[in-house]
Amino acid sequence: MIKTIIIDDEHNASEFLEKMLKRYFPNKFHICKTCENIDDAVKAIEEHQPDLVFLDIQMPNKNGFELFKEIKEINFEVIFTTAHSEYAIDAIKRSALDYLLKPINYIDLLGAVNRFEQKNKKENQETQLNILIENIDSGDTAHKKIAIATETGFEFVKFNTIIYLEAQNNYAKFHLTSGSSITTSKTLKHFEEILPSELFFRIHKSYLVNMNFIKRFTKGNEQFVELIMGQKLPVSIRKKDEFINAITQKTNA
Repeated sequence: MIKTIIIDDEHNASEFLEKMLKRYFPNKFHICKTCENIDDAVKAIEEHQPDLVFLDIQMPNKNGFELFKEIKEINFEVIFTTAHSEYAIDAIKRSALDYLLKPINYIDLLGAVNRFEQKNKKENQETQLNILIENIDSGDTAHKKIAIATETGFEFVKFNTIIYLEAQNNYAKFHLTSGSSITTSKTLKHFEEILPSELFFRIHKSYLVNMNFIKRFTKGNEQFVELIMGQKLPVSIRKKDEFINAITQKTNA
């Protein structure tokens, strides 16, 4: 879903836009926050990291253009919404994705949404292509990247930042060195097939582990690996011999 913030000092206007988005684009937008002033908007943007912002221009205290002075990094698209057409040139100078005159109608809104999706799709394709080229040029497997599909697009992570993957029904959860995690609607088997076998081993039906992060392997009534970050994961009996062979070959290489 497209994470969105609406900024407008007129409650009726922001409510109307929110209703239009929900009515005409069901399950496409997640409205993170509606804000009535720039100060609240800055806090909301920093907290929610939106993909798209609908920004009114004429507001008390600080107008919409003041937002660009408050935000350190503009990593979202902006669609200006205003009743004043004279602001169009300034909006264009701000490299706005689009400019909608109030009262907003469905046709103009549809055009703006389509423009956002086309631009976002193109940028994703270009990013994937650049990563492909980078991976081809890199001789070190551990520093290559994988594109992980999420609800809002793709997350690109290096192999050597993935500690392990965990199966959650038909989903897979990536546990990363940053302490964060990413859940995707692909299965663990999918990633077992595409991640390099010299780095990743399926120790259990629920776990695929980056062998570079294994600290200890314990045998006994219960067998498990302990990872550098402290996690303890079970190793299935049928995988034990194959795992020992794989980890031995890697450590002796």
